Amino acid sequence: MAEIIRPATSSGDSSKEQKEDYALEKVPVHYRMKWWSITNVTLGVATAMVFMQMGSLMATAYGSMNALIAEIYATVVGGVLGIAIAYYAAKSGLNTNLMARGGGFGYVGASITSFIYAMNFIMYSAIEGSIMASAVHEYVQVVPVWVLMVFFGLIVIPFNWFGMKQLEKLQKWTLPVFIVLLGAGIVAAMRVAPAYTGGIWSFLPEGAQVGGTMLLTCIGIMNGLVGIMALLVSDYARFIKREEMKIGVFAVGFIPQLVCFFLMGLAGIWFGVRLGEPNPGVFFVHLIGIGGALFTILTQLRINITNLYSGSLSLANFFEHVFRFRPGRTFWVATTALTAIIAMLAGALDYLGPLLTFQGVFLFAWAAILVADALVVKRWLKIGPLFFEYRSQYLYPWNPVGVISLVVSSVLGTVAAFGNMGAFLQNIAAFFAAILAFALTVILAVATKGKYYAREQARDVPEDEKIA
Repeated sequence: MAEIIRPATSSGDSSKEQKEDYALEKVPVHYRMKWWSITNVTLGVATAMVFMQMGSLMATAYGSMNALIAEIYATVVGGVLGIAIAYYAAKSGLNTNLMARGGGFGYVGASITSFIYAMNFIMYSAIEGSIMASAVHEYVQVVPVWVLMVFFGLIVIPFNWFGMKQLEKLQKWTLPVFIVLLGAGIVAAMRVAPAYTGGIWSFLPEGAQVGGTMLLTCIGIMNGLVGIMALLVSDYARFIKREEMKIGVFAVGFIPQLVCFFLMGLAGIWFGVRLGEPNPGVFFVHLIGIGGALFTILTQLRINITNLYSGSLSLANFFEHVFRFRPGRTFWVATTALTAIIAMLAGALDYLGPLLTFQGVFLFAWAAILVADALVVKRWLKIGPLFFEYRSQYLYPWNPVGVISLVVSSVLGTVAAFGNMGAFLQNIAAFFAAILAFALTVILAVATKGKYYAREQARDVPEDEKIA
């Protein structure tokens, strides 16, 4: 559906912008925001407890140096992918769901990737909701856990009703509280006797060594998170003002990766080794009591409102093109939350391991396809339109370039991840899938000569939205 921008005085436009209903369209120039406001929203994701927990888990299981190297690797790779995707999102005003349509998938093909992407955010919403419910249940055991799951699943809905501008305010108000509670936890940890008396960076479990299989395992653990963070920035980078492109793209594309992988990762390593406990939900409660429970709830709430936001965008894209159902973004906010509650109550988290393995492979491969399409296919080889077309009247339903690349790389990556291609590929399965997806995208684009990128060339795309 072609984009329609109504005059600012229109009551329909006013209602639309209040609820920020741009799930299926590019963000108009007049709705763009300051880069620091957008970066502030992404920090709600970057300060999630899961990133600290990954640092603690890797350090206590495989050694501090292996964990540190893996965190540096994730920061660099995630930063490069994040900056690339943020640049094209800001230039086009589109998120990855919409960019995928003209980025090698076709409008139906991209809808399938949107559905899997949405399932990722529903799963993460369920994880964060369960963590909050368990933390509160420790203090208020008279309230059943299932009641708390329903409560924390529903409470995030009103926080998402008005989109990015509402998210920015919430993240801005809660960030100082997060910093104070994190500082209190660090001070409290320094006052307790350390579980390991040596230097933090010299810690190695019995039988472990720096490098080799242990390091590859740590890198494999981080790859799934690298994929989701690289793609996630597009949901926010599309709001960057045109005149702030350079600083905005760097800030939104790289700063979240630096915070979540390096800063939160290092904090996790330090806490995990010093306290001998890999779960921050446990050691923060032990360190600062009710403040630790509040810290847990705050970090999970900060990320869950962004999970809900991204999930609503993805579901809107899927149902609009597959079922022609377009009720608006706020409908999908509620749907995402309710589905996450059902997942929590149904015990879907018992299958978390296989789900995370597949999604790590899938998301890394998808990110690689989008970058390959923009940098190599469109920019260097000049194949297909030199912009990301997202309107279905100009597109084919399916483009074999992206669809085949994603299917082949995801299948082979998943096979590798479950150990069927040897220990080496098992530990770098997501990275292996990304390399394969990148190469296949270029090969198939050349082989098809860009035939399936556009059914008809649009003439109304501004020059500043073109890639080259």
